[in-house]
Amino acid sequence: MNFQQLRSVREAVRQGFNLTVVADVLHTSQPGVSRQIRELEDELGIEIFERAGKRLTGLTPPGATLLPIVERLLQEADNLRQAGAEYASQDRGTLTIAATHSQARYALPLAVRDFARSHPEVELRLHQGSPRQVAELLLSGEADIGVATEALAGYGGLVALPCYQWTHTVIVPRAHPLAEDARLGVPLTLARLAQFPIITYEPGYTGRSHIDEAFARQGLAIKLVLSAMDADVIKTYVELGMGVGIIAAIAYDEQRDAELAAIDARHLFASNMTRLGVRRGAFLRSYVYAFIATFASPLTRQVVEQAMAAEPGTAFDI
Repeated sequence: MNFQQLRSVREAVRQGFNLTVVADVLHTSQPGVSRQIRELEDELGIEIFERAGKRLTGLTPPGATLLPIVERLLQEADNLRQAGAEYASQDRGTLTIAATHSQARYALPLAVRDFARSHPEVELRLHQGSPRQVAELLLSGEADIGVATEALAGYGGLVALPCYQWTHTVIVPRAHPLAEDARLGVPLTLARLAQFPIITYEPGYTGRSHIDEAFARQGLAIKLVLSAMDADVIKTYVELGMGVGIIAAIAYDEQRDAELAAIDARHLFASNMTRLGVRRGAFLRSYVYAFIATFASPLTRQVVEQAMAAEPGTAFDI
């Protein structure tokens, strides 16, 4: 048994049993991948994969039982390498952060800047994606830290720690009727908001679920004309007069968004919690803890280590 065999099994599952893609990921040949899998099956005395001819079609029941063990063995091997690197060069290495666009654009920059100044020997890599993609990058070991509002807390393989709460705001062109209401001191209501076409985030992004829930509770339909993954796109189309925008309050900048008026909507929609995620059981190097504390000061190394040691499903508050 060797790690290449274990990697071949893991990647076969990750890549939907497509051995051509597996070979590309592992920088080897398709026959080589097939051989590694067969040799492991022969050694264990079981078939890990179901087959249709030479094509893999799924996991057998024994394969489904073995997969978590394969994942743990490979994670511990990665932990061993990380631990060695920690003591060989404590302040040198690579830190990979996965985040949604809103977090990468509005929440992370100051922390990234400050960390880069204090850890000049650490190379930072930033990947952007959907909350689900952020979670998958963490679970696969391709990212050390993930930052998102939705999804992270729903994965048992991740430790998701609360960072900060935020609310939504409504944005409109300065000549819009809602902007005039605000200037006159007229409170914004969902019923009033529902009279206009809406531009906001796609489902699964940046607190969209709280927006949908608020309208549903009052039996109001959303006149959705456009949904997007990030606030910059939403603001662009609001400026064009296509509709009223609902975005994260942190994404509105009074100077940069001079053509738009922002209307506080915290009384309309539930507040949202941005979470920082790490892979459960992963070995985190000292500079990873340092970045976490730079981004969210309550998340000290002690707090993170306690969360890593806790049972899955344990809730943590800030």
